[in-house]
Amino acid sequence: MPTQPDGAGTSGSVALLIADDDEVTRSGLRTLLAVQPGITVVGEAADGVEAVEQARRLRPDVVLMDVRMPRLNGIEATRQLLAGGSTECAEPPKVVVITTFENDGYVTAALSAGASGFVLKRLPVRQIAEAVRVVAAGEAILFPAALRRMVAARPLDSAEALPRAALTGREEEVLRLMATGSSNPEIARSLVVSLETVKTHVGNVLTKLGAQNRTHAVVIAYESGLVVPGFVG
Repeated sequence: MPTQPDGAGTSGSVALLIADDDEVTRSGLRTLLAVQPGITVVGEAADGVEAVEQARRLRPDVVLMDVRMPRLNGIEATRQLLAGGSTECAEPPKVVVITTFENDGYVTAALSAGASGFVLKRLPVRQIAEAVRVVAAGEAILFPAALRRMVAARPLDSAEALPRAALTGREEEVLRLMATGSSNPEIARSLVVSLETVKTHVGNVLTKLGAQNRTHAVVIAYESGLVVPGFVG
């Protein structure tokens, strides 16, 4: 299959790798996303093993990752991609899970493994493209209602308990607002603090929870009971 040279996409565009075991789906996504503004599709992968290998070689900014794939599923592929030293670039790629059903329990596991968010295959391609661009910019793609339903369906493991004593009261407030899908500017307005203060709090939350990104932190918050299904900020 044709690929871009090592080093990703054209100047100013997001270099995207598509991983899906269904050739028709994969080809369709490539064709549709390749013409979206600001996105360069640099390669494809038919399973998780190929996804890891291609990411190491092509160094994409974002991997659009299906979950149920042969040889290596999207959860383990995500974990390998985001582990230190899994790619030859300074920063590992961001991962966006793409799935058919929003209540797929595998998605929560992928988010726990460090994926930056998920999108549904039935979404219009422009929304999938926007998700790719948003994640590439360092934000997260959260669908709070769907995430609540997925986490609520999983039994709470006491080993996953949130080290709540490690968080300050304000950091807990910030985490709860993150769980609603609020952006940093929205959190700043809600708490009447500066954007830089919010960024500091978010950074502290990620560090204290050992979370790879804000999506992972929200999953931890739900699984620990700090944020309960049905919570509205």
